Amino acid sequence: MKLLLAVLAGSGLFAQDYDTVILGGRVIDPESKLDAVRNVGITGGTIRDVSEKPLRGRTTINAKGLVVSPGFIDLHRHGQDEEAYRYQAMDGVTTGFELEVGTDDVDRWYAAREGKAAVNHGVSIGHVPVRMAVMKDPGTFLPSGDAAKRAATDEEITEFKRRMERGLQRGAVAAGFGVAYTAAASRWEILEMFRVAARFGASCHVHMRSAAGGGSPEEGLQEVIAAAAVTGAPLHVVHINSSALKLTTRLLGMIGEARERGMDVSTECYPYTAGATRLETALFDSWTNRPAADYAMIQWAATGERLTAETFARYRKTGGRIIVHTNTEEMVEAAVKHPLTMIASDGGAFQDGTGHPRSAGCYSRILGVYVREKKLIPLDEAIRKMTLMPALRLERRVPAMKNKGRIRAGADADITVFDAASIRDHSTYERAAAYSEGVRLVLVSGVPVVRDGRLTGATPGRGVRAAIQ
Repeated sequence: MKLLLAVLAGSGLFAQDYDTVILGGRVIDPESKLDAVRNVGITGGTIRDVSEKPLRGRTTINAKGLVVSPGFIDLHRHGQDEEAYRYQAMDGVTTGFELEVGTDDVDRWYAAREGKAAVNHGVSIGHVPVRMAVMKDPGTFLPSGDAAKRAATDEEITEFKRRMERGLQRGAVAAGFGVAYTAAASRWEILEMFRVAARFGASCHVHMRSAAGGGSPEEGLQEVIAAAAVTGAPLHVVHINSSALKLTTRLLGMIGEARERGMDVSTECYPYTAGATRLETALFDSWTNRPAADYAMIQWAATGERLTAETFARYRKTGGRIIVHTNTEEMVEAAVKHPLTMIASDGGAFQDGTGHPRSAGCYSRILGVYVREKKLIPLDEAIRKMTLMPALRLERRVPAMKNKGRIRAGADADITVFDAASIRDHSTYERAAAYSEGVRLVLVSGVPVVRDGRLTGATPGRGVRAAIQ
């Protein structure tokens, strides 16, 4: 359905109450549970009215037959360059955060993106990059040397804490942890970093230790729940489906039990049976003399080939991105439909068009496959998982999030309008860099970044951060 855009002349014949009016769409607001045909009036980047009554504005958008949703919020988005922002916008995302790995220099990270982003963005102060910087690890994005393989000295832990504290003082959204990638980090070291986060009320977004690193998913979750219990730091477990694999349901139960006892624990999932990482990381240090089927689960992203023992050894020396086919659709569905899970892509940047399909199609896949085709969850619940739930996760530390993830007067005009009957993902493991279909309009602070299903080239995205001390 083509989105009709009409610009009303400023001749004085018509009142211009709003900058933009979205007319006649099915407005779904997960906070108020509104699900009805409404008109939305926007001025100055803010929603000013949601009404059954006719509204008038300089620009009027006919959304009849379309869903008007809060813009999708991605808590786990490694791809943070201009190209990645365009793919996010075409998938309906209006705010994307790099919270698992994060950065070691918060000010520099935000400055590098100012005025260049189609969507809003934010970052954590990351234990992984801090550890890499202090220990002079040669890795680029993830550690491959001492930061992965050596226990820290007391002096180094003190420096980690100082840098984590500095990042939180500079407005980092959260504290990030890739514990699976820093296997040599002691449980005491992780506990000390949680203590820093707790002092600032910062949630800890954790890729926990898992079976890939020689432990077990249960032990990995127990470690970080214990750290949260001891310190009081809020805990967010990233991609529960790919960390827990066949134990996904069991670990979701553990998170639920922790919440029942008053702990602040949350989690997320993505709708794919394969994950992605880098082959040179410590995750694969124990991979020797594996069955051929284990190597075949790994796909070399650059070529699409499945690995053998020989190609595994060769590519591990050079390092590079891989797709790991280790999960089942049963476990993906268990995670997607669970009431505690948010949706987060774990998407990265593309390299010559290669990568993981979640980097382009995560949210459209949820709506097209798991809502429309499989009817696994209702539409309003899917929208809640993609908007309000992530906003609530962050809003205590980042007050700006109180006005995202909602369609109500006073909320930010970050809005996604889509066709529920046609939305779908087109990205695949072999052709990852493919735009989704069915997202008709995306507003970021009231500015169209997608209009009539096409990118506009606008870059209104802003850095989202906590208060700077």
